[in-house]
Amino acid sequence: MSARPEGAPVWADAMFPDLEAAKGFYTELFGWTYDEGSAEFGNYTQARTPDGKRVAALVPQMPGAEGVHPAWNLYLATADIESVTERIKDAGGSVMMDPMQVASFGTMVTAQDPAGVVFSVWQPDTHEGFEKVNEPGAFCWAEVNTRNAGRTDSFFPKVFGYDVQKMADENMDFNVWMLDGEPVMGRLQMTDEFPAHVPSYVNVYFVVEDCDAAVATVQRLGGKLHFGPVDSPFGRFAAVGDPQGAAFSVIDVSATKGEMPDMG
Repeated sequence: MSARPEGAPVWADAMFPDLEAAKGFYTELFGWTYDEGSAEFGNYTQARTPDGKRVAALVPQMPGAEGVHPAWNLYLATADIESVTERIKDAGGSVMMDPMQVASFGTMVTAQDPAGVVFSVWQPDTHEGFEKVNEPGAFCWAEVNTRNAGRTDSFFPKVFGYDVQKMADENMDFNVWMLDGEPVMGRLQMTDEFPAHVPSYVNVYFVVEDCDAAVATVQRLGGKLHFGPVDSPFGRFAAVGDPQGAAFSVIDVSATKGEMPDMG
């Protein structure tokens, strides 16, 4: 795939205390197969769709990370990791892990916005990120769900140069972040519908062929349904959690319903 613009989603991974259980769950849900991880890279395990395209990674829990809640982590693209790290600091964010070269694959930094949203940035070298998007088993969208929209809004557009469009919906506070006229991510102000213990986080969406069937699979395998399924102009989707607690969403992008919302 061609190089992604600055600030566009480029990769996603999640860390689990039980890697083998996680692999089994996502294989049943998405049909993923896995590369063999190596001890040199902490048994970082890349996932592929049945046609062999690289779409995500599952990671065993690292030493010292005991008690860290499993979560999907989104990587945003950059061409200059040092520059984006300084912009993160200047915008009031916190660098949780300094820029780190990952062999010949690329360079990463992990950070947190002023509202507590954890994310990573990736400067690719030989590993360019997703090899497939917007198809079953692959990433298609992400939303920053934040407890403090003001803090998040003052951070991400400043760091990555997003243009901001606000959804004209009195029932929710939702922005769409744009690059070169194309939507790349959403921002949702969390409401009381979210349990009080849930912090700000990035909600990663994966495409499925049938949303209701995917939800049934999640529940059969011990995962949880958090919201939905619901119809939308973008597809039928649901927010779920895997058996180890990592939250994400599934969406059938072919099952669209309703009119596209007005954007301001």
